Amino acid sequence: MKLIIDQNIYLSVFLKKHFPKSSKTTLRSWVHSGRILIDNRYATGFDIEIQQGQFITIRDKFIFLDEGIKVLYEDNAIIVVEKPEGMLSVATDFETQNTLQNILKLRLRHKNVFAVHRLDRETSGVMMFACSESIKQALKTQFKERLIQKTYYALVEGKLATQQGFWQSYLKEDEKYFVRSTSIENGKLAITEFNQIWSNKQFSLLRLKLLTGKKNQLRVHCSEAGHPIIGDHKYRANSNPLRRMALHAYSLIFLHPVKKKKMTFVAPLPNSFYQIARIKHLET
Repeated sequence: MKLIIDQNIYLSVFLKKHFPKSSKTTLRSWVHSGRILIDNRYATGFDIEIQQGQFITIRDKFIFLDEGIKVLYEDNAIIVVEKPEGMLSVATDFETQNTLQNILKLRLRHKNVFAVHRLDRETSGVMMFACSESIKQALKTQFKERLIQKTYYALVEGKLATQQGFWQSYLKEDEKYFVRSTSIENGKLAITEFNQIWSNKQFSLLRLKLLTGKKNQLRVHCSEAGHPIIGDHKYRANSNPLRRMALHAYSLIFLHPVKKKKMTFVAPLPNSFYQIARIKHLET
């Protein structure tokens, strides 16, 4: 639900006016759980003042799992979640229990949970899982045919000389799990579309679209362009003001493998990103 503000008013008053049957405790919980967006940003408090001309979005009720995981959508074929920063997507040789996939398996005991794509531990945002091997393969086919649209936002070091364009190279991972560009004979094609949304002398906010999906692709392309993602020390970042790698999976658009319906999911940019990027909101 999206509502336009027609006068300056406190958020608490606005919500009570439009949802008179809900208690203040319930409405406050909507804010704290991330269900209330103001101009596509998370509301920062229940009693903040909102201005005429702004718009409020009330998101559907979430199912919350362990570690702050939000289930955005679930049916017999797929599960779409909002992954928090600092959590592994799937099991590794060093960690098998505290992973997003394992938590979903424990929560959904009657279902299988197959990873269709991955997000790095420090990356937050939208992620999708399949509930069967056949659905997994159908979605992987969509990825291979570039039918799935994935948009990220990243805070990077420095200011780009060119505001928009494409980065293209052939990537290869070495024995130390470091990915870099190499020759066409030795690497796999990786293409990233970039658009600089905001910048100052220190940092820039980039909108990044994956046209291919290779391991560490965005991190490598940003770094090799001379603008590593802040907090990404593996790929030569020098700064870390957010105490995390500033990469966020913002949106995921795909065709439901069973319903054949276009599905769009968005995870709003964390408010910590706005502490660096001096913008009011993201246009969607």
